[in-house]
Amino acid sequence: MGHISERRQPGAMVAVPARLDTAAPPAPPAPDRTPGAALAHGVEQVTDTAARILRDLVAEQRRRAVAFDPACADLWQDLDAVTGGKLLRPRLVAAAYLGLGGGDVAAAAHVAAAHELLHTAMVVHDDVLDHDEVRRGHPNVAGRTRARLAASGASRSAIDQQVGAAALLAGDAALAQAFGLLATGHVPAAVVGELVRLLADGVATTVSGELLDVRGALAAPADVDAVLVAELKTAVYSFRVPLESGAVLADAPGAARAVLAGVGTVLGVAYQLVDDELGTIGDPALTGKSVLSDLREGKRTELLRIAWGRADPQQAAVLATHVGRADLDEAGARAVVDVLHVTGAVEDVRALARRGADIARTLATTLPEPLATYLAGVVDDLAGRAR
Repeated sequence: MGHISERRQPGAMVAVPARLDTAAPPAPPAPDRTPGAALAHGVEQVTDTAARILRDLVAEQRRRAVAFDPACADLWQDLDAVTGGKLLRPRLVAAAYLGLGGGDVAAAAHVAAAHELLHTAMVVHDDVLDHDEVRRGHPNVAGRTRARLAASGASRSAIDQQVGAAALLAGDAALAQAFGLLATGHVPAAVVGELVRLLADGVATTVSGELLDVRGALAAPADVDAVLVAELKTAVYSFRVPLESGAVLADAPGAARAVLAGVGTVLGVAYQLVDDELGTIGDPALTGKSVLSDLREGKRTELLRIAWGRADPQQAAVLATHVGRADLDEAGARAVVDVLHVTGAVEDVRALARRGADIARTLATTLPEPLATYLAGVVDDLAGRAR
């Protein structure tokens, strides 16, 4: 069972024959007391507490905002609708903290919640940059704002202007509250400064990655360093900084923190490489991701960089004809995918992701148990996602 997957539900009870109805029910199996099970349980406890903190924070912000104007409360309601998911970042904070000897659930949960709220802010702003109004198959902040304003009878031009502004401001609000969570009394004062610095550095690095990603549209696909973009835009704030923050909170040795930084960086890049593959040649029935949107956008991925660099004139013509077309259909997408396979781009990117996962596992083995095994499971889950 993967460490990041949703927890399994309890199994169904076995029916008892009628003649044994009066007998005492069988004793439940003894709980798993192994260190690995204890760490996994602790991670879930911290993550559940972080989720409650986020719900309470959003409710309080909505309560305060409605005193200004109902539209301000709507902003927080829209943020609430896009917050959550697998809660990967809180789990990474919790695993590093508990795995390195930490035991304060409240402190870990506040730091974990801060990282999830930062992720919400980044997602909202990323959708603004991409002009997307849907996230995970549902309207995002922009989409919910558009639906509400359309129901009010506002004009299309007025709505277009309001939608982008609402999403930008919602992301700003989430970003500010992420830092606010670190300033609570639950987080030891001795480490608040370093945790704030880590979060701020993560934001600054991600901004650089986002800028390079946006600027990539002006360059030929073969000229964009998609791996660098993946590291700056995804790996740092989603993997490295949560793991390092858990280590800082646990007052862990610098060597352990450095190892976690390495694990987070290479795993984050591998994660993004797999994500880009799923967004282009994955099975939507398994992934829930469209295989058209990235190609329609002309997203500069490592897949396209390699394919363009190796394409013969005929293959290059296929890429030039279909990649970046807003009206790209499934037939055109299949033609592009054929080129990705024939040029070896798919296998090369898969090999690159596997190497990153292998490095992350190897680095994790230098950490104390059961943290080492837990992180190896995280690597397996994220690098082996369904195609």
